[in-house]
Amino acid sequence: MAEINACSGNMTGVEIADALSKEFPEGLTITSFAPKRIYAQAGKEIFLDIVKFMKDELDFDHSSLVSGMDMGDRIQAIHHLTSYRNNCCLIEIVVDLDRDNPEIDSITPLYEGANYTERETYDMLGIVFKGHPNLKRIFLPEDTQFYPLRKDFKLKEGP
Repeated sequence: MAEINACSGNMTGVEIADALSKEFPEGLTITSFAPKRIYAQAGKEIFLDIVKFMKDELDFDHSSLVSGMDMGDRIQAIHHLTSYRNNCCLIEIVVDLDRDNPEIDSITPLYEGANYTERETYDMLGIVFKGHPNLKRIFLPEDTQFYPLRKDFKLKEGP
């Protein structure tokens, strides 16, 4: 792994984007960046490696949000991670998932704060977070057979 001194708190989004691109030349695309914001697209096969690298080497210390989106032909998992030590830099990582089997590795073992947002995303979109310590519905009853934020979800017709 590349040796990066991120603890100084002086890394900008541009420098972090550069470090990520060097460490993951394949499977990670930085779509845009600014001094405090990075937008990236990642393959699900290396997603967890990217997050571990960001936590261990780049001082990303907080999972701000885990969410998802139904794009019609695919489901996207969207993660927002923040480094308070590096000028409050935030990265958004989007991962495309198979619509029929939307699975991705859980980051809850790395960031306990991701627990509830992963569960909410599972409950509303059906994304399965592999390795989550307690992946069950958080709002809807456990026996619910639908995911209300999916585009194919239909409300029951009225009388």
